Amino acid sequence: MTARWIGAAVAAVPLAVGAVVLGGGQGWRQAALWGLGAALGVVLYQATFSFAGGFRDVLVHGRGMRLRAQMLMLAILVVTMMPAIEAGTLFGVPVRGIVFPAGIAVLLGAFIFGVGMQLGGGCASGTLYTAGGGNLRMVLTLAFFIAGATLAAWDSERWSDLPALPTYSLPDLVGLWPAMVGSLAVFAVVVVISMAVERRRYGNVERRSWRSGALLRGPWPLVWGAVALALLNLATLALAGRPWVITAAFPLWGSRAVEALGWDDPAFWPFWEDPTRAEAILRPLLADRTTAMDLGLIAGALFAAVVAGRFAPRLGLPVAHALASMIGGLLLGYGAVMASGCNISAYVAGIASGSLHGWAWIVTGLLGNWVGIRLRPIFRLTA
Repeated sequence: MTARWIGAAVAAVPLAVGAVVLGGGQGWRQAALWGLGAALGVVLYQATFSFAGGFRDVLVHGRGMRLRAQMLMLAILVVTMMPAIEAGTLFGVPVRGIVFPAGIAVLLGAFIFGVGMQLGGGCASGTLYTAGGGNLRMVLTLAFFIAGATLAAWDSERWSDLPALPTYSLPDLVGLWPAMVGSLAVFAVVVVISMAVERRRYGNVERRSWRSGALLRGPWPLVWGAVALALLNLATLALAGRPWVITAAFPLWGSRAVEALGWDDPAFWPFWEDPTRAEAILRPLLADRTTAMDLGLIAGALFAAVVAGRFAPRLGLPVAHALASMIGGLLLGYGAVMASGCNISAYVAGIASGSLHGWAWIVTGLLGNWVGIRLRPIFRLTA
């Protein structure tokens, strides 16, 4: 048995332990959500499915391969998830979408998050899977991501009452089929334009083809990643009763740390007194669905990195890169909470749910990425 497979067996231990602990203490559903999170971590790592990198490819290099993968994933989700959310049930299980008001807080938060994506080096899913894969810079980004989310929760009175539209979804406004067809049309236009721009600039359209041994070593074709992420998101809807989300756990983790350190009592912050969040701060941490999936995602990415032979953490980190991670992480956390979600829970889940806030998020989120890209050289980060 090679050293890599011995390492894979060791890396599988946290996966098994997590499932046993959650299954024994919180029931089979939490264990299953842990497993779903682990599967998401494997797919994200093996497909190197990066939202931040995809946006940078488009805005800097005019390459749209990763953006087109996002459009494919969204198209699958709109076709499968939006009808289930509109019906209120999937496989007999009650489900709901991620629908929030589109307003100033969403626009500002998405912009802040976008800047943070480029300075911190990743989005919410990207930060988790690269941290799990042994990237020290992303571990630092994750720590400050949690700190920024906690700061936003503590500071919620500053932004929670900013003007916003009523809570609308496209199926409510125009009907299910027009909402689906309209969304698919937007995705198709994005794909066509990105391909045209790429051909004009490079004379070809970039593709990632299958290579021998890629199943274990990666990277997978992005089409595989897009399809797998969409199907796992649909499974999350059936199991959790709502689409895949990530950052809702971060202010919870930080608030529990604040409480444990005796700095404050977060249960009395207006953010946690909100009826939609009050239960989360009071129940056991491992009973939180998002926590189970996030921790499972990290464990799954660790396993994938070891199997791929790419788990090789390096302790050295340039000061400028560390500073970018700290600032970027704070912006990611504050922006995600302020915008009612990140690239997964606002952009992807919001659009798949038909929520207007998902479409609003991506507009200023991309603008924030554009600004963040122009700030990267200050921290000696390559474009």
